[in-house]
Amino acid sequence: MAKSLITVGLILVLIGALLWLFDKSSLSYNNPLDFSFKKGNTQIYFPLGSSLILSILLSVIFYWFKGK
Repeated sequence: MAKSLITVGLILVLIGALLWLFDKSSLSYNNPLDFSFKKGNTQIYFPLGSSLILSILLSVIFYWFKGK
C-alpha cells in the first residue's frame, strides 16, 4: 500500500507542476462550462467543465488499472 500511495503522490505532484507551468505560459484554456463571475473585488470561479473532463479521464485510467 505504501508504494501505491507514493506513486499516487508523485503523479499528483507531476500533474500539479504541469498545471502550474500551463498557468504560467501564454496559452489559455477557455472551457465553456467553466463559470466565472467578477464584480469589484470579488471573483468567483467554478470549474464545472474541467471537473467533468478530469473525472472522466481519471475514471478511464482507474478502469484500465483495475483490469490488470
